[in-house]
Amino acid sequence: MDSDFDSQVGKGNGEFDWGLYPKAESLLLGKVDDFLAHSTFAKALSERMMNQASTKFSDMIDYMVVPEQSVDLDGLSGLGFSEIKSEISEGGVRVLKHPSSYFFPLIVSPSKKYEIGLHPEFIDHFLQVLGLGVDVEGEPYAPLRKAIVDVEGDYSVVALERRGYNGFVVKESGDRERYLEVLSSFFSRKRHFESDEEGMKSVENLVAKSTGRLSDARVSDAFFITERLYWERRNRAGQVQRARQDTVGIGWGNQDHHTYRSSREHFANMIRIFEKMGYRCREKYYAGEEAGWGAQILEHPVCNTVVFTDVDLLPEETDVDFPHKGLSHVSKLKTVGLWIGLHGESILQAGMHHLEAKFDFNKLREELPNYGIKVMQPFSYFPFLKQAFTVGERWHVEKDRLDRLLADSSITKEQYETFLKEGAIGSHMENLERTEGFKGFNKASVTKIIMATDPRAQQAGA
Repeated sequence: MDSDFDSQVGKGNGEFDWGLYPKAESLLLGKVDDFLAHSTFAKALSERMMNQASTKFSDMIDYMVVPEQSVDLDGLSGLGFSEIKSEISEGGVRVLKHPSSYFFPLIVSPSKKYEIGLHPEFIDHFLQVLGLGVDVEGEPYAPLRKAIVDVEGDYSVVALERRGYNGFVVKESGDRERYLEVLSSFFSRKRHFESDEEGMKSVENLVAKSTGRLSDARVSDAFFITERLYWERRNRAGQVQRARQDTVGIGWGNQDHHTYRSSREHFANMIRIFEKMGYRCREKYYAGEEAGWGAQILEHPVCNTVVFTDVDLLPEETDVDFPHKGLSHVSKLKTVGLWIGLHGESILQAGMHHLEAKFDFNKLREELPNYGIKVMQPFSYFPFLKQAFTVGERWHVEKDRLDRLLADSSITKEQYETFLKEGAIGSHMENLERTEGFKGFNKASVTKIIMATDPRAQQAGA
């Protein structure tokens, strides 16, 4: 199936125009509301997702099937929907997608049936929670598994699990054993090395070996299963929210993007590792000389997984291809560089800086304090994009790291003593709500939170 990313690249100008599409959103949400009005099961599930996990039903929709008589194809085209190629594009079935947005596709069928497909992280967990005893089509860890969860008249609810595949047809892949071996290798991979150079080479070699055995999309899927779990085990907010979402069986099916931090010296190495897994560079960010921070966003055209990568950046480097050209060592560390100095490379021992998932923003902000999770003030609060971090998880810092940072004047003696005694901010979970199809990020807002989460700016005991 064609990707949103490819539609952007097709512009040919290197720009990414993540616009706002309120009319298209209104049409889709209207069809979802109509579905909920006809499906008592879907309605009850929607309420459970909101009440137990602060998660919107619409954010868990993978696709929606609608009868052709229920839509105006010319009207859909006028709203920006276009037909894309798919393995089910036969017998009058059409798959319509809105490029440059996060909207789920509409599958227009000659049938009179309606269907919504939901995408939990693991279909078996979802079905266990529902307890309906339904059969699953597709073997475990296949590229696609599906189960019909409920049928009420012309309205069906389907659950599906994707493993590096964006089509709609369940079929034998022949690579299940290889997938499981690659998954195991990512779970057990070494993260602590004598040098970061050795560590980066090890990760790159492992990814290269894996992509020699599986499609890059399948490798990416296995890699991020393990990365989310590594982050979660070191982040209490993630543990609490994952437990809430497990009560409705969705896991991290609502994940939006994964954020990694890197030293300047190894930034190009990290980007190359992601590109080996099929990721393509999207927009870049530079926050200004005072902030000293830049980022490259990447997206996988099949998995639709998004990676946000942060690095200290100088003003003169903003107009060059810094993700690929490489960055030299600088003596003065900004926020990202200090975090690396304290905790290590994200892709090695430190793990992700944060995982961001889609929620009902205000509902989650109200609920998390009930579990002892403090939430920072929003750094984006627009009608189309709301974002806020949980208060950072404080991690132990190794003494030899602090010794090096003190020796090169990256921290003061007072900060040294505080970090040694109390640790330093390591990771967050991010609460995000998107509307109107907006797929991008707000640079000014992200700049504020980057500076606000600098470990040197954190009060002891925060």
